[in-house]
Amino acid sequence: MTTRIRRVLVAIRDLHHPPRVELRKAAEIARAAKAAVELFHVVDAPVRNDVLAANPAAGATPHLRAQIGKSERRLGLFARMPCFQGLKVTHHSSADYPPHEAIVRRAIKTRADLVVIATRTRGVAGRLLLRNTDWELIRQCPCALLLVKSPRSYANSVVQAAVDPFHTHSKPADLDAQLLDLGGQIARLLKGSLHVFHAYMPMVTLPPMLPAAAMAVMPPQVDEAYVDLVESELNRLASSAGVPPRARHLQMGIVASELCAAAKSTRASMVVMGAVSRSALRRVFIGSTAEAALDKLACDVLVLKPAGFATSVGSREFRQSRLATAAAA
Repeated sequence: MTTRIRRVLVAIRDLHHPPRVELRKAAEIARAAKAAVELFHVVDAPVRNDVLAANPAAGATPHLRAQIGKSERRLGLFARMPCFQGLKVTHHSSADYPPHEAIVRRAIKTRADLVVIATRTRGVAGRLLLRNTDWELIRQCPCALLLVKSPRSYANSVVQAAVDPFHTHSKPADLDAQLLDLGGQIARLLKGSLHVFHAYMPMVTLPPMLPAAAMAVMPPQVDEAYVDLVESELNRLASSAGVPPRARHLQMGIVASELCAAAKSTRASMVVMGAVSRSALRRVFIGSTAEAALDKLACDVLVLKPAGFATSVGSREFRQSRLATAAAA
């Protein structure tokens, strides 16, 4: 069953420069979904969490209260930007640390269906690099997370869902269905089209400790049967989501490279991919496929967790009520 996007939380890092692309895209999705928007900024708390938990007043300094008040005023200006005209837009700022935990806490408190955050171009080559906050949100954010990487408009969007029909690395069996469901919903909202992508490696075995010349090569018929199986599984998934044959992309090769190439060739505005859990380590990873591709993808990336995911971020918002009251005074 499709989960409707009703509340969009936009996490804003830099208050000095309006993140126009991030705000415009959040507004575009919210308008199409008839969703409410909250603009959120976290002021880094200079006092450790354990100190604040024991004594909330320890962080309630005049300087910090002034920072929160200034943040609220800037967010208020952003909320009145033309892109939000006609939408229900609120704003909120809090003092917390680390930033990704503050964003997760706010997403849980507001019951956000989608968190939107922008990446930034850095380095001489202008490569889009994800920051530590981005990676931690990918691992910990309980709802869908949209990483805005491209300035391109969402008009006539191609939304490309990266699936894994064989559930490599113990990925939950229903995650592919979730990716296609959410990807299809976003594509419809943006009046675009949903594509589905999968890459696989050939069935070649190399026994350990043997030279390359001794490599055991699969008979051609075995390899052909394997390719047929992969294709049939992809077609089954795509058909269940109503994706036409022309929008199905099956490639042989290194997954990260092929995913980036497919996104470029289809001019995808967004790639949808899943985050998978390693229960033994009590952590969540996005998987080697996504981890290798995320920094390289030039388009926006929408990351989704499996159903039933529970974040490890604590829910306590230290000194929240006291500072909010002081800032409003």
